[in-house]
Amino acid sequence: MRLLPSVAFVALLSGCLFDKEPEVVRLSGETMGTTFNVTAIGDDLDENKLAISVEKTLAEVNAKMSNWDPKSEVSEFSASASTDPMSVSDEFALVIAAANDVHEKSGGTFDVTLGPLIELWGFGPRKPEDPVPSDAEIETALSGVGQSRLLTLDTNAGTLAKSDASVGINLSAIAKGYGIDAVAESLRDAGIEDYLVEIGGDLVAQGQNEKGEAWRIGIEKPETGSQTIQLIVSLNDRGMASSGDYKNFFEHDGVRYSHIIDPTTGRPITHRTTSVTVLAENAMMADAWATAMLSLGQEKGLKLAEEHKLAVYFISRDVTGGDEAYITAHSTAFKDALNSN
Repeated sequence: MRLLPSVAFVALLSGCLFDKEPEVVRLSGETMGTTFNVTAIGDDLDENKLAISVEKTLAEVNAKMSNWDPKSEVSEFSASASTDPMSVSDEFALVIAAANDVHEKSGGTFDVTLGPLIELWGFGPRKPEDPVPSDAEIETALSGVGQSRLLTLDTNAGTLAKSDASVGINLSAIAKGYGIDAVAESLRDAGIEDYLVEIGGDLVAQGQNEKGEAWRIGIEKPETGSQTIQLIVSLNDRGMASSGDYKNFFEHDGVRYSHIIDPTTGRPITHRTTSVTVLAENAMMADAWATAMLSLGQEKGLKLAEEHKLAVYFISRDVTGGDEAYITAHSTAFKDALNSN
C-alpha cells in the first residue's frame, strides 16, 4: 500500500546543556517487517526494564495488527467466513475508527480494504514478464474494496462486521503509527517526558533531546539511492510520517507504475507528487494521512489539507525540469507547525 517513509535523522547542533547530564537510553530492533529505534532521556533510567516494556508493547501491537501473523486479530478477522459482527479489542476498534475518519475525509483515498488491488498489481513477488492488469480485472478487484461500504464498526458494542465474507483488512498504512504511539505511551507511563520513537521512518517526538533542544528531523529528498536532506523539521509533541513513490515501483513496456494505488480508480497514481510528509497529533494519524495525501497528490491534497487544517509538505517532480528536478508546497498548518517549535 505504501513505501516505508523517507524520514532521516539529522545530526544535532550544539546547544545549551542541562545542569546535570541526563541519562540516555537507546533501544533498537526489528518489528512489523522493519526496524525500530527508541531514544529515552531522563534520570535513573533502567535500560533493561525499558527494553522489556518496549518489546512487550510491540508484541501486543503485532498480536492485534500484524497482517503477517495468521493468528493476529486482524488476520483472524480477515480469514473469517462470517458476516456477523465480531467482538474486537479496544485497540483494534481505535485503529479502525481512525482509519474510517481518514477514509471519509480523504474521499476514499485511504482504504484498509485495498488488499485485492495490491495483490492484483503484484506489489509483492512480481516478475517483470507479468502482465499489467486488464480493465476487467481492476473492476473485479474494486468490487472487494471500499471500507465504508464493506465494514461496519460499532464502537459502543465493540464489534466489527463485514458485508462480504471475502473482505480482508490491511493495516500496513496505519499500524506502524499506532505501534509508535503505543510505545510512546509506555514511556510516559514510566515517567519519561523526553523521547523519540521511530518505526520504519515514522516517528513521534516529545520534549527535548539530550542537548536540551527540540528534536530535529530531516525530510529526505526523493532520490533513489540518495540520503540528501530536503528540509529539517523541529519536532515536539507531534507525530511525523512520510510516504513516497520513488523506491517501490515497476516498469512495463516503458511505463512506470507506482506502488501507491488509488482506491477510487483501482490504478497506481499518475500525478507528479513523489513524497508527502505529514505532522499530526500522533503518529497513527500522520501515518494514515501521509498515504492518503500521496494518493491525492499535491493539487487535490493541498486543498484538503487547508480544509481540515492538516500539516502537510509535498515534494513533486518539476514538469519543466525532468525527473530529478523538484518543486515543493506546504499547507498553512505545516508552516505554523514549523514556526511553533
